Amino acid sequence: MPTVLALLFVSITTTAQSPSRADMLAAARDVVDKAHYCSFVTLGHDGHPQARMVDPLAPDETFTIWIATNPLTRKTKQIQRDARVTLLCFDAATAGYVTLLGRAELVNDLASKRAHWKKDWTQVYQDGPETRDLVLIRVRPIRLEIVSESRGMVGDPKTWLPLAIDFPK
Repeated sequence: MPTVLALLFVSITTTAQSPSRADMLAAARDVVDKAHYCSFVTLGHDGHPQARMVDPLAPDETFTIWIATNPLTRKTKQIQRDARVTLLCFDAATAGYVTLLGRAELVNDLASKRAHWKKDWTQVYQDGPETRDLVLIRVRPIRLEIVSESRGMVGDPKTWLPLAIDFPK
């Protein structure tokens, strides 16, 4: 049975090695950028999770992420029904990943489309942000989880619970 002193030492050691929120956010931005494509999960009409690949815009200063889609896709209807979503970005080169749990909303005004446009999306939307076949999905973060061994950000060794950041509501 560990002594109180041993438990205190483990606690202090773990805390001293924990990365800062700023370091975790910087690493998470890098993982999202290097992943390029991410898995986006919504809840189907029966409550079953539905996943598909998306090409998100890099996170902004609040870690809000924007995704372009056709307004007729299943995901737009699913977001209207239930705004809870998950975005999983995996950097294969480093085996680092970021899971972002958030609330999504559909944004269709031209000013937002222009402000949150990603050049790569022109391959799908040749008319750019002005096209009628485009709606943006704004994902506001609730919780971010990160594992990036190459950056020294690993989860709990026993439970594998990743490092996490909770965002203000």
